[in-house]
Amino acid sequence: MVSSGDTAPTFTATLGTADHEPFDLADHLGDGPVVLAFFPGAFTPPCRNELLGFQERLGDFHDAGATVLGVSADSPFSQGAFREEHGLEFDLVSDMAGDAIRAYDLEMSIPDLGLHGIANRAVFVLDDDGAVTFSWVADDPTNEPDYDAVLDAVEAA
Repeated sequence: MVSSGDTAPTFTATLGTADHEPFDLADHLGDGPVVLAFFPGAFTPPCRNELLGFQERLGDFHDAGATVLGVSADSPFSQGAFREEHGLEFDLVSDMAGDAIRAYDLEMSIPDLGLHGIANRAVFVLDDDGAVTFSWVADDPTNEPDYDAVLDAVEAA
């Protein structure tokens, strides 16, 4: 499990945008703290609540110099529709291959819902050098993170 003090695993994926642009975490390091918010799946109430929670505080995160990114196994199409429907002003990263999810040791399944290889809800704050300065992994994927603690970690990074 990735935790505070570790070097964050970098990964490549696809942005959940209309253009499905390539994404490389390494391109975002060195420009201020990065918040990686892993979530199980778009269009679910707990994930909507979490991502809207980050959206409501996005100005505070930007004022602290942070880049906020949501990461899930959803397709770029699904993420793009989710982002548009909820007016999210930060990027969502489509990790359909599960590389980032496995690198951060967050892979889980919910067989009753037919979901396999999805991300558990987790938040990591990375500093300019790619070191993890904050990590939180949900005991229950319906739980939301402590947004104030995440912001405090961003301000300290």
